[in-house]
Amino acid sequence: MVSLSVACITDDDDDDGTLLYDHYPKLQSDVLREAISQVTTEAKEKNRNFTETIELQIGLKNYDTQKDKRFSGSVKLPHVPRPNMKVCMLGDAQHVEEANKIGMESMDVESLKKMNKNKKLVKKLAKKYHAFLASESVIKQIPRLLGPGLNKAGKFPSLVSHQESLEAKGTETKAMIKFQLKKVLCMGVAIGNCGMEEKQIFQNVQLGVNFLVSLLKKNWQNVRVLYLKTTMGKPVRVY
Repeated sequence: MVSLSVACITDDDDDDGTLLYDHYPKLQSDVLREAISQVTTEAKEKNRNFTETIELQIGLKNYDTQKDKRFSGSVKLPHVPRPNMKVCMLGDAQHVEEANKIGMESMDVESLKKMNKNKKLVKKLAKKYHAFLASESVIKQIPRLLGPGLNKAGKFPSLVSHQESLEAKGTETKAMIKFQLKKVLCMGVAIGNCGMEEKQIFQNVQLGVNFLVSLLKKNWQNVRVLYLKTTMGKPVRVY
């Protein structure tokens, strides 16, 4: 498996919010802006009592998932797509205390020990949260305490040191999206939400798509179709 992780790069001099990345010209700005406007307008008209997430749906082509290397890559978006995303801190005493102060859910080593590597309990834990953070002393014990469950779910914790701000790390985690090729040639990631400015959604989509393309063996030649879709809305094609 090929794995890659990068942070976002933006051009501050460009009022348009264009993101500096290879393969940019393939995604037409006017088509993308029109699609963003369409999905956000339709969501506002429905006036639902929650903020809808905007998903980037991807269809690939010319890939053999049995023979070709399955890529995996994470990228930090310039704007958090899911502010309500649930993050859990698997921490030592200091980190658990910090987590409680900022309203982040947490578990200590004793709580993890109680799971006793029970596959059902670990699976339930993995489903409950979108992502996990862990202290250095705890992350080393995860395989022994929980088995491979979190790793299998693609949610193995990210390391947090005591020199870092836990709150900042939590925000950074919420801004990360992951592209991973599995057995099928389609995937979806949260790329924004209907409470964001259209320009912010535009920047997120540009960065997300161009990062995805950089992971593909033949870049844009492997992209069959791209759609934007709100939680309750219809998909709108952007490529």
